[in-house]
Amino acid sequence: MPNDLINTDPLIAQNFFLEIDGAVLSTLSGVSGLDVEMEVAMTQQVGKDGKSQTVKTLAGRNKAPDLSLTRMAPADSTADNLWKWFNDIYNKGIKIGDRTNHRKSGSIVMYDSTHTEVARFNFTNGWPSKISTDALSVDSNDPVKETITLTIEKLERVK
Repeated sequence: MPNDLINTDPLIAQNFFLEIDGAVLSTLSGVSGLDVEMEVAMTQQVGKDGKSQTVKTLAGRNKAPDLSLTRMAPADSTADNLWKWFNDIYNKGIKIGDRTNHRKSGSIVMYDSTHTEVARFNFTNGWPSKISTDALSVDSNDPVKETITLTIEKLERVK
């Protein structure tokens, strides 16, 4: 086996942020749902010898996941830009046909220990559809975390 199979350091998921319009909106402690996936169309048919065949092909579109973002809960939700975005949608809704008002495009960006960008996942037309706060307990000294569900229409890894 050649010695050069691994010639770079692995990505370490340690420093990552939510960026909207090129500005950091929130520091994150966890992200899931970074699934870049294509939709598959499947057909069954019988060949000339009578054997069943399964044919799978690209359905012509990509699937968009929901992103699940975890972060420390802000001390003042009224001063937090993510909560402002969520509350604006929660209180006013999204008008049918309005594709620009509340949907935003952005990125999940990862940095290494030298603060160099090492990975970027761009999403299109995202909006926060849910914010869940951890269970609270007087027995815990852990900081309160929130999990934000970001509904998106497209995800791609660009770096």
